[in-house]
Amino acid sequence: MPAAERLVAAGRGLAAGGLVTGTAGNLSTRVGEDVLVTGSGTDLGALTPADLTLVSSAGEVRSGDLPPTSELPLHLAVYAAFPSVGAIAHAHSPASIAVGLTHDVLPPVHYLTVRLGGVVRVADYATFGSPELASSVVAGLADRSAVLLRNHGSVAHGDTVEQACERLELVEWLSDVYARAAALGTPHLLGDDELAAAAATFTRLGYGEGSYTAVVDRPPTDR
Repeated sequence: MPAAERLVAAGRGLAAGGLVTGTAGNLSTRVGEDVLVTGSGTDLGALTPADLTLVSSAGEVRSGDLPPTSELPLHLAVYAAFPSVGAIAHAHSPASIAVGLTHDVLPPVHYLTVRLGGVVRVADYATFGSPELASSVVAGLADRSAVLLRNHGSVAHGDTVEQACERLELVEWLSDVYARAAALGTPHLLGDDELAAAAATFTRLGYGEGSYTAVVDRPPTDR
């Protein structure tokens, strides 16, 4: 399937799943040395190939009728920092925003945390579309495939746009589980040893990706 069709299908899928509303989200994928990205102000739920813009790694528009998303600096910074990344997904999902408003990390309430490389960090707040936000996101993604954005949303990357969206959906699911548990009481959180053991079991059983790198500066309240 051509890259444009895959981006369109992914965007519509995120909207159908309730992860994005209206224009609150954007996607991109590598196309050779260039990047195909959703255009500014596009509704992912009604995305079409005409809503996509091809840009160079420096942000120069190659083709497309729309200017690229305002979050282009974020996308390009992630690609530059992590050369193996093939696609990026960004959304303003409610549970992810809620956790980012109240925590410095997404507390590890489930062993599927290891599918994201470890405990998901919350990147420092910066104005959307700014170089400062791009830098904050890159820092938060070190050894991780997803990050929450303070007062903003979430970002995930992957080899493909489908994988990036799956990871974004996992971040939202984990955030929602944590929020529900915290409303009932004090959730039991998994420790570093437990998460490392889960990652090893994923590998041993051949269940796909599973890795874990501890967050050494994790706040005590977010153990």
